[in-house]
Amino acid sequence: MADAFWRLAVIGTLGKLLLVPSYRSTDFDVHRNWLAITRSLPVSRWYYEDTSEWTLDYPPFFAWFEYVLSLVAPWVDPLITVISAEPYQSLRCILYQRFTVILTDGMLYYALYRFVKEVGWQTTRERVAVAACIFLNFGLVLIDHILWLHIHFQYNGFLFGILIMSIVEVIKGRAIHAAAWFAILLNFKHIFLYLAPAYFVYLLRAYCFPRSLNPEALRRGMPRLASLGAVVLGITAISFGPFLVRGQLGQVLSRLFPFKRGLCHAFWAPNFWALYSFADRILLTVYKVVLRRDVAAPASMTRGLVGDTTFGILPDIPPLYTFLLTLLFQLPALVKLFRKPTARNFIDALILCGYASFLFGWHVHEKAVLLMVIPLVAAESLERFRIFALLSAAGHVSLLPLLFTSAEGPTKVALIALWSVLTYGVLGHYARGHKTSEPLFGRPLQLYLAGLCAVQTYAGLGHQLLFGSERMEFLPLMILSVYCALGVVVSWIQLYVVFMRPASGQVATKTSGHTS
Repeated sequence: MADAFWRLAVIGTLGKLLLVPSYRSTDFDVHRNWLAITRSLPVSRWYYEDTSEWTLDYPPFFAWFEYVLSLVAPWVDPLITVISAEPYQSLRCILYQRFTVILTDGMLYYALYRFVKEVGWQTTRERVAVAACIFLNFGLVLIDHILWLHIHFQYNGFLFGILIMSIVEVIKGRAIHAAAWFAILLNFKHIFLYLAPAYFVYLLRAYCFPRSLNPEALRRGMPRLASLGAVVLGITAISFGPFLVRGQLGQVLSRLFPFKRGLCHAFWAPNFWALYSFADRILLTVYKVVLRRDVAAPASMTRGLVGDTTFGILPDIPPLYTFLLTLLFQLPALVKLFRKPTARNFIDALILCGYASFLFGWHVHEKAVLLMVIPLVAAESLERFRIFALLSAAGHVSLLPLLFTSAEGPTKVALIALWSVLTYGVLGHYARGHKTSEPLFGRPLQLYLAGLCAVQTYAGLGHQLLFGSERMEFLPLMILSVYCALGVVVSWIQLYVVFMRPASGQVATKTSGHTS
């Protein structure tokens, strides 16, 4: 098992090295600028510096992470750590930042090794295959090694490695360890707050009050609650304490939660608001063409810019509404997890919390789909694998517009083809191993995948041939976003149906979930 795993790690690393010369987005300078900020300025100025538009907007642990990387950077190229308003992209700078991503992917490798070694839900071969689906995940490769660190998510392999470590600790029944890993993760990247409700409910019930909630049980559980709180708050205090002491906590939080960015992120995220925006466009057309009413159309939400989102017919959505909708659609999963705090229920609830936040959250980036895709890879049932197939297909295709030039077309097509062969090969092996009579992919999924290929072909080639580059230039992006959103919504409903069935979630932890 170990030999197969490490061969996989070597193959994955060599593949990433081959992508070092690949495309660099205009947001490449984000991390270069963060290296300069943390290296050149005292801690008290980190969250105030605004010479470049790429200001530091991640939690303090990530700032310190950048600081550690910045210690070596001047030896590679002294200009890497010079603060400037203009982007700086020397070859040495590019290579250095590329290799830091590959190096920190070691966290992901170690976490998956723990998963393969210690989780007993599948056979060893199946667990290695699952690890391969994460090692070579198309979304992670696209974002970390082709797009090279777009503005919102960075060092995803490293961050998801921490998440997987926490999930493994849950499966092993070590609640305190799981809480510590997740608290560390939140202080690296606050997007993982989307998953926090599942952790809160699970740790409260499985660790602090595992048997009942009567007064005696509450009294006995208080020491555990105190120890759990001490771990989480202690880690958070280490992270934010220096800024709290300096009276800078408000400034840090204003950087972490910029609500002025608008509801939709360039209309690319395949979520409910993509469907809502599309419905608004349809209604605008009906009003103008059918009813012949003069209605002012809002600015295009597919223009790739960040800002306030307004609608022509449907009501505008304030941030509070997105928060309430997210919480509403998380509640059923959290209630079941509260009643039956098993490891399987925890993972399903974790994914469903990610779904609700992705579908209904404020200014959701398209790459947030990985918050559901990565944990769902660890499914141990065929029906969950089918859901994974639908979600990963819709979610990964929705990322393709991030590579938008014709020169990048062959690369993204080849990579997603390889990913599909790997993933569906793993699923086929799983189905054969369980000798199920049910087809791996039903007719609806087959039809959706065929439609996905057709939509991507139109977006990548067909629209250009039919209309050229000037006419309705944002139509392909809208069609792709809406079609992918349908797949994400359907996969969400399917997982909820599976999860809410009485027989769901009966897999227990390898050791007792009531121990630390």
